[in-house]
Amino acid sequence: MTGIRRTASPSTPALELTGLYKAFGTKVAVDRVDLTVPAGSFFGLVGPNGAGKTTTLSMATGLLRPDRGTARVFGVDMWRQPVRAKELIGVLPDGLAMPERLKGREALRFMGLLRGLPESVVAERSRELLAVLDLQEAAEAYVGDYSTGMRKKIALAVALLHAPKLLVLDEPFEAVDPLSASTIKNILRRFAESGGSVVFSSHVMETVEQLCDSLAVIGQGKVRAAGPMEAVRAGRHLEERFAELVGGVAGGKEGLTWLLS
Repeated sequence: MTGIRRTASPSTPALELTGLYKAFGTKVAVDRVDLTVPAGSFFGLVGPNGAGKTTTLSMATGLLRPDRGTARVFGVDMWRQPVRAKELIGVLPDGLAMPERLKGREALRFMGLLRGLPESVVAERSRELLAVLDLQEAAEAYVGDYSTGMRKKIALAVALLHAPKLLVLDEPFEAVDPLSASTIKNILRRFAESGGSVVFSSHVMETVEQLCDSLAVIGQGKVRAAGPMEAVRAGRHLEERFAELVGGVAGGKEGLTWLLS
């Protein structure tokens, strides 16, 4: 796809979170999170439901203001220089709202022009993205009629359209069929191999192990472990290590006797 390639200085982190804190009433969702994502890395963010992953990513990408702390994208402060910082990132947030009264191709055109891209560039990139993501037929259908998986793909197309240096994706494979998931993985690998940086959250440990070179495990709003994949795994399967770090125990072996024959 034209314009996807980006290179980054290895000395400047793609994303740097320092002391991020967010509370909703008496509930602390993110508790002084410090996290560094090296430029050029494929970084996974994992944690149980309610661990603070989505809140962390929302603050990192300018969608939710932190109570305390900073988020920097390639050294640019997200909350002091939001326009510049957001030029550097493509975001697929959780529960993304899309323009449902626009058709797929129209939505890409609208978002591209909103980004300030020339119309000819938007048209060329939209054509390539729709083809690669197998959305050519859906391009003339209204986004409001899309399935959940199709919405994920058009949202990813929007995130890639302006050729960002960093992609931040919240559950990008959720509700996506296996063939589409394979296509998305290939796109993300190419993006990372060309110098781009990727941060994504997921509940699927197999996918994280397959794609990521680094990761962070979050539990109860705190970073429990972070670093290169092998260091975090500590010689074990990621699922086993994950359960140990977040204090979970796989259930389902006891009780429910009324289900057993």
